[in-house]
Amino acid sequence: MTWVAAVARLRARREPGVLVTVAAVRGHAPRDAGAKLVVGGTGTWGSIGGGNVEAVAIDRAREMIAASGAAPELMEFALNDKVANRHGVQCCGGTVTVLLEPLAVVRAVAVFGVGHVGLELARVLARQDLDLHLVDTRSDLLAEERLGVLADAVGQVHVHHTPLLPEEVLAELPRGTHVLIMTHDHAEDAALCDAALRTPHLGSIGLIGSAAKWTRFRKRLATEGGHDEAAIDRIKTPIGLSDITGKEPATIAVSVAADLLRTFETEGD
Repeated sequence: MTWVAAVARLRARREPGVLVTVAAVRGHAPRDAGAKLVVGGTGTWGSIGGGNVEAVAIDRAREMIAASGAAPELMEFALNDKVANRHGVQCCGGTVTVLLEPLAVVRAVAVFGVGHVGLELARVLARQDLDLHLVDTRSDLLAEERLGVLADAVGQVHVHHTPLLPEEVLAELPRGTHVLIMTHDHAEDAALCDAALRTPHLGSIGLIGSAAKWTRFRKRLATEGGHDEAAIDRIKTPIGLSDITGKEPATIAVSVAADLLRTFETEGD
């Protein structure tokens, strides 16, 4: 398996890893600059030359995976018989510099409702390195020609057409997915809010709408849904930055995206 395929596999499995690259070589070494090794929690793919260099790099990569949030690192190895090595002697005579780059599990966002605001929001979020799930009951809004504006996406876009019960998608979403609810139907929004509160593996939950809408929803979630106040408070509404008051879809989308990115920054603290 190539290192590119290995990185893709880790991403698809939502597993962290480390990309190890021979950054520089002086003198003789087992591999030239550019050789790569991908280290996951339980497996490795590729090689930077074996021996002590590779073994130590794997050890350090696994420590970085366990620490989560570690920054990239450079390690230098002298390949001679005068150096005390952890995993045996390599005496090629050169010096190798290795770069270790953490491969974090990318964030996931689910947008329920891909109407005017939802599509504009998708255009903004698709420029981020994340898994973007777009969910709607209306097939025409998910048509390939309409979503063609996302063709240059940096993130990975996943489309879910659910004609009857969009809330069923919640259980399928990756752990920690941030959910934004903005469908065309208040009844659908209410059902999604109730289901989201019953789905414990989700991240933040945001709901678009007015104060009056939220007052009705809050009462319904408590009386009909049986949710306590602490649970209901998991839902943030209104979403977006409060000092951006424009009502154009693109303006709302930028505001909501900025608010979400701020949530990401808070998560990283």
